[in-house]
Amino acid sequence: MKLVSFRVRKFRNILDSTLVKVEPDITCLVGKNESGKTALQQALLALKPARPALSLAVHEHYPAWLEKKDRHRGIDVDAVCPIEATFALEDEERRAVAEVFGDRVLKSSKITVTRNYGGSVLYEAFDIDEAAALKHFLASVPLPNGFAGQARKTKDFESLRELAQSLSQPGQDGEEEGADDGEGLQAAETLKTRIAELLREGTLEDALWNLLEPHVPGFFYFYVYSTLPYSVKVKELLKADPTTLDADQMTALSLLRLAGADDEYLLNPDYERRKRELENVANTLTDDVLQYWTQNPELRVQPDITQKTEVGPDGQQTVLDEMKIRIWDDRHSLSLPFDQHSTGFQWFFSFLAAFSEYEHGGQPIIILLDEPALGLHARAQADFLRFIEERLVDRCQVIYTTHSPFMIQPGKLDRVRLVEDKGKADGAKVSEDILSTDRDTVFPLQGALGYDLAQHLFIAAHNLVVEGTSDFTYLTLVSDLLADQEGRESLDERWSVVPVGGADLIPTFVALLGHHLNVTVLVDAQKKGNQRLLHLAKKGYLAQKRIITIGQILDCAEADIEDLFSDEEYLRMYNKAFDTEVTPDELEGEDTIVKRIARSQSVDEFDHGKVADALLRNRDELLGQVGEETLQRFERLFKAINETLTVDAE
Repeated sequence: MKLVSFRVRKFRNILDSTLVKVEPDITCLVGKNESGKTALQQALLALKPARPALSLAVHEHYPAWLEKKDRHRGIDVDAVCPIEATFALEDEERRAVAEVFGDRVLKSSKITVTRNYGGSVLYEAFDIDEAAALKHFLASVPLPNGFAGQARKTKDFESLRELAQSLSQPGQDGEEEGADDGEGLQAAETLKTRIAELLREGTLEDALWNLLEPHVPGFFYFYVYSTLPYSVKVKELLKADPTTLDADQMTALSLLRLAGADDEYLLNPDYERRKRELENVANTLTDDVLQYWTQNPELRVQPDITQKTEVGPDGQQTVLDEMKIRIWDDRHSLSLPFDQHSTGFQWFFSFLAAFSEYEHGGQPIIILLDEPALGLHARAQADFLRFIEERLVDRCQVIYTTHSPFMIQPGKLDRVRLVEDKGKADGAKVSEDILSTDRDTVFPLQGALGYDLAQHLFIAAHNLVVEGTSDFTYLTLVSDLLADQEGRESLDERWSVVPVGGADLIPTFVALLGHHLNVTVLVDAQKKGNQRLLHLAKKGYLAQKRIITIGQILDCAEADIEDLFSDEEYLRMYNKAFDTEVTPDELEGEDTIVKRIARSQSVDEFDHGKVADALLRNRDELLGQVGEETLQRFERLFKAINETLTVDAE
């Protein structure tokens, strides 16, 4: 079965979650701390735990501020159902139903299951065609003609049961010819027996539920406290009642089961046999870990079992078997106890061990991951998402909670459900609407989208980093103009021009991404960040030939990109942008054009981007007045930039 939706009511801080739709593969619950994400998963877990877990208890889970009020109102709080889940039948379940009750009995392929605080698991009425089931049933029961005629006139199984009971009395056999008293009595008893086999003492709906209940998935919940301990007492754990074990002990038990925890293997006194089995387990776990753990591919799992004899107060000798898990690191040529590795690695390894118990089993499950991969680096979180997609979804549905942007896939926001606590009056609510009014709730989505946009922006093979959007405008517009003129140099089409939002940010950009991308930097002359760029070049973040200044092109110490235009050309753009009539005669000095204009207007600076925007909006008019000398200056710049495409190959 597949979980298609659920609803939580009166559970912890949830009064009514509203209906939560569940995706057929992965559903992501996003919300800030204490919003109710864990409560939603705990309510689902209580419906049908895959392994011993918490039981529903009014004093622990009923909203504390409502319990007394509801009792005083006469509400039977034990009868309240905090969890309601709707499942869709798959082909396997439909075939099972058709085989027993006929292929037309179910009018709907969905069933709804609830559990109340009293512990009773209930199902809502099935949408069924009982007449079709009755017809299918009678077709399989041999009855004499007279008896069969009366049986076919019944409308439901209860009427059929009453008929069989009445006709099982002597003298009450069929009215039609061909059914003598003995034959009718025998047929009535046969019918009563077959009905009892099919329905027992219940209804058709009860029988359907008895057939389908084993197919309802159990919920396997894994969270930070499920981490595997370093040392495991084998015999004690195997003999323990699972309902008494903590989450970490249950994970350890899963690992023992993976290792074949019996006398033939783990507890075998023969060292060689025990060691071989442990090596097999180590190889399996290592392969699994390294397939999805890219942070350090040189780790190996090394489980071992120690056996020591202790003498008790009564003089009795006891052999203690302990499994200890160490991780060998080829990179540093040493091994460390499992619990001395990073919390992220411990969590990832522990989940693999716990999941191993269910991966190849027949038990239907749904995995609930509470803040998975919280201790993992951003890249490792991406690895874990890949693990969910490639390994978990093949086996079962996954519902996980998060507030990490790196655990959200921007291209799959249809999987996201937002969880918000609306306060005592409304409780926690779940919504598919990402236009949440709470900024903290949507922040992980914003972070995921921002990171994705940045990744796509910088994904080009060759990136030309410039100071701002005005640089981007001038370069692209003039390059397009030159590209339309045969034989002229324009920007190579392989370049992705990346404005980083200011000269001071260029060194930071290079430091973060220079190692991973082919980056050429275009900067104005005599900017204070240029020395930092040269320092980064010496450290190998980019080749020094990939740093191009406007001063190089114009052969002067101080120059901005605006100085590639003549004074007259730039003033046309400036006047268009600011609706002024500044002339070249009003400009004084020999420094950059933007400084001379600012002085003439008695301002410290003006909006350079507004001038570039005027060129963009009036490109045909203004570019048509650009002179040959300006085009040649831009050509020299484009040639210098294009030549850096081959720097890394030299």
